[in-house]
Amino acid sequence: MKTAYLYYSIVVLLLVSGCTAPAEKGIYTDVLVVGGGTSGTAAGIQSARLGVKTIIAEETTWLGGMISSAGVSAFDGNHNMPSGIWAEFREKIYQVYGGPKAVETGWVSNTLFEPHVADSIFKQMAAAEKQLSVMQQLRFVKALTTGTNITGAAFIDIKTGDTVTIHAKQIIDATELGDVMASASVPFDMGMEADSMTNENVGVPASNDIIQDITYTAILKDYGSGADCTLVKPANYDPMEFDGCCNEFCSDPKKMASNVTAAQLLDYGKLPNGKYMINWPGKGNDIYLNLIPLTHEQRQQEIKKAKEKTIRFVYFLQTQFGFKHLDFAANEFPTTDQLPLIPYHREGRRMQGVVRFKVQHIAEPFNQAQALYRTGVSVGDYPIDHHHRENKNAPQHLNFYPVPSYNIPLGTLIPQHHNGLLVTEKGISVSNIVNGTTRLQPVVFLTGQAAGALAALSVQQKKQAREISVRTVQEVLLNAKAYIMPYFDVRADHKHFAAVQRIGATGILKGKGEPFKWANRTWFYPDSTIAAATFFNDYKEFADVKLTSATVTIGDAVTIVATTANQYPALQKNTNWNFSEINELQQQLAAKWSSWGFANFDLQRTITRLELAVLLDAVINPFQLKEVDHEGHYK
Repeated sequence: MKTAYLYYSIVVLLLVSGCTAPAEKGIYTDVLVVGGGTSGTAAGIQSARLGVKTIIAEETTWLGGMISSAGVSAFDGNHNMPSGIWAEFREKIYQVYGGPKAVETGWVSNTLFEPHVADSIFKQMAAAEKQLSVMQQLRFVKALTTGTNITGAAFIDIKTGDTVTIHAKQIIDATELGDVMASASVPFDMGMEADSMTNENVGVPASNDIIQDITYTAILKDYGSGADCTLVKPANYDPMEFDGCCNEFCSDPKKMASNVTAAQLLDYGKLPNGKYMINWPGKGNDIYLNLIPLTHEQRQQEIKKAKEKTIRFVYFLQTQFGFKHLDFAANEFPTTDQLPLIPYHREGRRMQGVVRFKVQHIAEPFNQAQALYRTGVSVGDYPIDHHHRENKNAPQHLNFYPVPSYNIPLGTLIPQHHNGLLVTEKGISVSNIVNGTTRLQPVVFLTGQAAGALAALSVQQKKQAREISVRTVQEVLLNAKAYIMPYFDVRADHKHFAAVQRIGATGILKGKGEPFKWANRTWFYPDSTIAAATFFNDYKEFADVKLTSATVTIGDAVTIVATTANQYPALQKNTNWNFSEINELQQQLAAKWSSWGFANFDLQRTITRLELAVLLDAVINPFQLKEVDHEGHYK
C-alpha cells in the first residue's frame, strides 16, 4: 500500500506542477548497430542481407559518418581492391557522376564526391533491405548489461526527449569513439603504446594518451570569378596560425609543413560540381583535441574550437590567396553554419580484443607465431598515416610508415571476455600505430561488413560471436565479393577469385608483400610456378606429401590430392572424385581442366600457382578441411 500511495503521490505532483515524465520506449531486435557511420551502415546492411532483423541507431539525420556526415568525401586506399559493400557503394558513386574518370577530380584520391550524395546512396542501400530499420536522431546514453553480457542500449530521442531502449541479441559498437564498449566496461586502450609493449619498434619510447589530430572539414563551392564571398573576419584571426601550409605562405623553410602551391592545396580535395573539400593536414585545419573521455556536453564545447579553426582557415584562403569566390557550399549539409554534421575523428578507444593486430602482422604476416592472416575479414592497402602536427608532444615521424597491403583478423572485432558485443569503426583491437591505416574509409567499410556478418551468424546459430567458425564468416564475405586476402593481382571479377582467396587464407600458397607509394600491394603471382621444397613446408599442416621434382608438376598435384584424401577419410565420402584409383583421378581432372579455363593437361608440365589453387580448392577444399582458431592456428 505504501508503494502504491507513493506512486500515486508522484503522479499527482507531476500533474499539479504541469510536468510530465519522459516516456520510455522499449524495442526488441536481433542485431542492434549503434552508430550509422561508415562501418555501422555497412554492418547493418550485411546483417539484414543474411535475413536477420537489424536496427541501426544513429544520432544525426544522415548515414555514412566520416565519408558523408563529416565531409571527408574522398576514399583513401583500396582503389585496386574493389571489395564487398564498399565496391557496391563506389559503383553507385560512378553511376551518379558518370564513371571513374568523372570522380578523379582531386589528387588526394581516385574517387571524390559530394557528401550529400554519399548520404543519399547510403539511405538508398539501407532502404532496400527489408530486415533493416534505421532509427535516426537517437543519441546513445548507455549500454544495457548483465555482468559481462551486453543486452542492449539506451538512447535519448533528440526530437522528443524520450528515452528509447533497444534490446538485442547482438550489439555492434559502430560509434566514432567507441562509446558503447566504454559504457559496458569492456577493456580498451587509448593513446600510444611504447615499443616495449608492442615490440613494433617504430620509435615510441614511452606510452602516452596522445591520439591523432581531428579535423572539422569544410565543403566550399566556387561561385564564379566575379563573386566576393569573403567571410566576416573571425575573432582571434592571425594568418601566422597557418604559417607553412604551402609554398606561398611560409616564413621559414624549417616551418614548411606542406610543399605545395596554394592552388595545389585547393585541388587536393577538389570535388565534382565545382566544390572543394577542405581537409588540409599540414598547418591547415587539423586540430589536436581529445574528445574521447568527455561527456556529450563537453564534447560539443570542444568541437566549437575545431569549427572556429576551420572558419579561420577558410577566411585565410579567401584573403591570403584571393580565393574570395569560394564560400561554404549552400545546402550541402542540413546545418545552420553550413559545416558538416560531425567532426572527422581519426582515432578513438581501441578495444582489447581476442587478438591484437600490430605492425609486425602487417609487415611480415607469414613469419609470425600467430598466423592472423588466415583469419582475415577486411583488407587495406594505405600506408600507416598519423596526423600529429598540431600536438608538439606527439612523435612527428609516423606519417606514411611503409607497409604492404594487409588483412584485418576477425578476432579484432570480438572482446576478450564480454558477450553480446562486437566492435567496428576505429575501435577494433589494433595497436595505436596500426590504427593509422585501419582507420581509412574503405577498410572501415569492410570491417563493418564483417561485423554485420558475424553478428547475424551469431544470432542464427545461437552462439556467442567468438564461437562462430572463422571460415564460415569468411565464406559469407566471399559470397558477397569481399576480399579476405589482400591480393592485388587477382581481382574480384576474376573467374577464380574465390578459389585464390580461400587457398591464400590457408597459407598453402603465400603472397609477396610490397610497400608501394599510396597503394601498397601483395602479389599472388598466379602465373608463377612453385618450388617443391617450399610447397612441402607450407602444406605439411594438411598432409605428408612426397615430391621428387624441383618444381610442382600437374602430376604432383594429382599425387597431392590423392595422398591428402587418403589421410582424411571424410574426403572420400559424398564425392565424385575417385581418390583410390590414381589413373581414373587423372582422367577426371583432365576432363575438368578445360572447364576451369586451363589448357595443356600434361602430367609432366609444371603447374602454375593459379592452376594449383583452383585444383586444390575444387577437389579437396583445404579452406574447409581444417578449421582455424582466432590466432590462425589449425585446430
